[in-house]
Amino acid sequence: MDEFGTMTPVTVLEVIQKSGEFLERKGVESPRLQIELLLEHVLGLPRLELYLNFERPVTEKETEVLRECVRRRGLREPLQHIIGTTSFCGIEIQVGPEALVPRPETESLAELAWKRLWKLGEAGVSPSPKVLEIGVGTGCVSIAIATNAPATSVVGVDCSAEALELAQENVTACDLAERVSLIECDAFQGLSDGDEFDLIVSNPPYIPSAEIETLAPEVRDHDPRAALDGGEDGLDFYRMLAEHGAIWLRPTGAMMLEFGDGQAAALREIFSNHGWIVEAVDRDLAGKERFIIVSPNPA
Repeated sequence: MDEFGTMTPVTVLEVIQKSGEFLERKGVESPRLQIELLLEHVLGLPRLELYLNFERPVTEKETEVLRECVRRRGLREPLQHIIGTTSFCGIEIQVGPEALVPRPETESLAELAWKRLWKLGEAGVSPSPKVLEIGVGTGCVSIAIATNAPATSVVGVDCSAEALELAQENVTACDLAERVSLIECDAFQGLSDGDEFDLIVSNPPYIPSAEIETLAPEVRDHDPRAALDGGEDGLDFYRMLAEHGAIWLRPTGAMMLEFGDGQAAALREIFSNHGWIVEAVDRDLAGKERFIIVSPNPA
């Protein structure tokens, strides 16, 4: 066995056992799952088929690639960065250090958005709705919305040119360039006067600045700090949205936002104090309050 927990020559089962032990020593969560996903990537075998091929020899070339993958994961580089992609709402999304790695809970935000757009279309309120995503990152949310609500056009904005380049690659790969347009700007500053949207959606930075150093290395050292840092209490971005968001919404429009643990009560107060109607606070699949839906008060 070498220093990275692999052996030469090796079988699939030996790689799983030895590399899993190595990753566990390095503090990686779910180490066996991690090595199985790396094997799936390198060998081109669906993960379930690994169990049918435990005695399959791993070639010298495959072992070399796996060794480097395991080394990087042991250094707490995100699995998604090593593989280069992740699945989001069933869509393969390219990822990298340019943007936040898409989280599973954010899939629920995208689903809430496209289901609301369906209702707008069914009611005849807006058969061709327009969506604005603020902080587009990899483009995963915009892409998922456009894919599942085909009558929708989406504008995605981000202040990071690097993130937008990655997002554009994903938009193009999904053949959505005609319906998803990207703008480099800070929040609303790049929009044109008179632009109106049926929905504004965002997963903004919500980690209090002082807590960032306590995050797992995969997040702290590899996600862009600008995508994490929400200011002293984590709520700076929401205050900006509460102050400026309403003028960009149609009268029947709404804003859907993801937020962090324990922030629901403060967000209700922020938006209520700026005259918004808090329609709902929804929970993620783990049962935690995670999404707030607000609409402008017509009064």
